[in-house]
Amino acid sequence: MNMNYIYDRLLEILDKEDILRDEPMKNHTSFKVGGPADILVTPRNEEQIVDIVKFLKKENIPFFIMGNGSNLLVKDGGIRGVVIKIGDNYSDFEIQENIVKAKSGILLSKLAKNILKSELQGFEFASGIPGSLGGAIAMNAGAYGGEMKDVVTSVKLLDMDGNIFELSNEEMEFGYRKSILTNKDLVVLEVTMTFQKGRYEDIKAIVDDITIKRTTKQPLNLPSAGSTFKRPTGYFAAKLIEDAGLKGVSFKDAQVSPKHCGFVVNLGNASAKDILSLISIIKKTVNDKFNVLLEEEVKIVGED
Repeated sequence: MNMNYIYDRLLEILDKEDILRDEPMKNHTSFKVGGPADILVTPRNEEQIVDIVKFLKKENIPFFIMGNGSNLLVKDGGIRGVVIKIGDNYSDFEIQENIVKAKSGILLSKLAKNILKSELQGFEFASGIPGSLGGAIAMNAGAYGGEMKDVVTSVKLLDMDGNIFELSNEEMEFGYRKSILTNKDLVVLEVTMTFQKGRYEDIKAIVDDITIKRTTKQPLNLPSAGSTFKRPTGYFAAKLIEDAGLKGVSFKDAQVSPKHCGFVVNLGNASAKDILSLISIIKKTVNDKFNVLLEEEVKIVGED
């Protein structure tokens, strides 16, 4: 791969400040680990996203699309090719009566604040989820009894050939921590959601309650990717991990959080390899003791 050629071609699509070379992925993930991406771009509009995807696809250049990096573990060797980060640069939204339209790069927390201001109820569950809207749609993110599929009306998507189309809630195939994006290469561009009108005080009370639960029960002071494992059918991952005697167990600077065993945290200097080693220990121990195979909720990408 001729990175100079790729860089020059991307300069025809994007501003220089929106293209980073040899960019450490630890700067773009909530785990604060990860080697360099050959090139990382932060597009500002739909047209740029389409042009980038078309160019990379046509030239057969590998690329990876990410949101806020809050559910991502990038390996220490980094990512070859181009990382397309859909974040702050692409985060506009509009609220008209009870309909909300938002670009996929907006943070759920920011969107939730504005939905609350508009006295719309139904998005309280998302107020504490640390990801972007696009990532939340891709994995049907949820918490405290709510999930994205409860509020989504339709999703505007881009396929790898540069075609833009819209899918309804039903067509999105939402399931537990999955959607149509789980098995198909599609980019979330924009999401339309519908809510019910409510009273500001009532909605705020629910948001405050969720905030208290999160801050008291989750290790928000340390880098992590949220819940490391999906909930196994009939069990809770955190309880299995605790019952397996793994509470507080560490591998170098990767640790099973003593505050919430469902979280693997970075105590400061963990590498991706350390975190993956601890994940392997957890999976093996839980499987040996309870015959339950935990499945990662965090997405693992990159090279060793």
